[in-house]
Amino acid sequence: MSTNPTMKEIAKELGTSVSTVSRALQNHPRIGLRMKERVKELALKLNYVPNSTAIHLKKKRNYNIGIVLPYLTEQFFSLAITGIEDILFEKGYRALVVQSRNDYEREKQSITSLIQHGVDGIIVSVASETYNYSHFNELNSHGIPIVFFDRVVKILPNSCVYGDIAIGAFEAVEYLISQGMTKIALLNGPSTLIASDERLTGYIKALKKHDAQININYIKSVDLSKEDTIRKTHELLNLEEPPQAVLAFHDYVALDSMQICRERGFAINKDIFFVSFSNLSFCSYLEQPPIASVEQFPYEMGEKAAKILIKAIEHPADYIRQEIIIKSKLVIR
Repeated sequence: MSTNPTMKEIAKELGTSVSTVSRALQNHPRIGLRMKERVKELALKLNYVPNSTAIHLKKKRNYNIGIVLPYLTEQFFSLAITGIEDILFEKGYRALVVQSRNDYEREKQSITSLIQHGVDGIIVSVASETYNYSHFNELNSHGIPIVFFDRVVKILPNSCVYGDIAIGAFEAVEYLISQGMTKIALLNGPSTLIASDERLTGYIKALKKHDAQININYIKSVDLSKEDTIRKTHELLNLEEPPQAVLAFHDYVALDSMQICRERGFAINKDIFFVSFSNLSFCSYLEQPPIASVEQFPYEMGEKAAKILIKAIEHPADYIRQEIIIKSKLVIR
């Protein structure tokens, strides 16, 4: 017997066929209980390890899933990855995670690399600088399933999982108005993201509903870098009538902006108020956090995306494009 025993050697030792050994190891109902026990007992004794490469070739899968997202350091995406990995682990898949760092070329190269590694499918949250979708079309041409989450692409034939951002923005602005504020600014994300358009839609809808001022000077797009957030915050504070409150793209933008406000002598939650998206846990440790935040449930978002992708991989004939919207919740602090 070799140091790395095979099913053929186990079959020879037991005087049976390789197919019988294979079925016994997989608990096939056609194999009797006694034979299953004999096969498993000998396999354990010999430290038999299944040849995963052969199994994958037979099933035409590598059981690797690519995950492409902007930044691992952002708590939102780390929570989403946890949700994805929990489902992948349960189904026997492995995660290969790469960061786009919000850069289009890096995202494109990451997709190419994942194709070369033979992934069975890819879950993507699009980079803020992505301006065309040729690399995703390449995936589709290779027959590799894609599911977008959070930052999605709705014009492609791929499933999407995302939050109801327009409603979240509407509720956030409406809450600020209920607290007596009418001069409300928006520190939005890049125009390349659908999520930015949805924030703007909810923001304007709430202001119109309550006949509040819509001031174009209060609406700023940031590229999500700290430097651009600082620059746009100074622009808001330099206005003849600075805003009373700010709706920020997410907690990180809010915190960078709040720091500049403090440096300029504005008391947070007194002279100027903030509401943001994400509701990240570390904000609870701040002395003056944003007064409210829109919870987007990234863990659940990741779970849903992973389940849809695995179904597309394992049952391609039954695939139907889905758009799953995760209901947000305004958390008042």
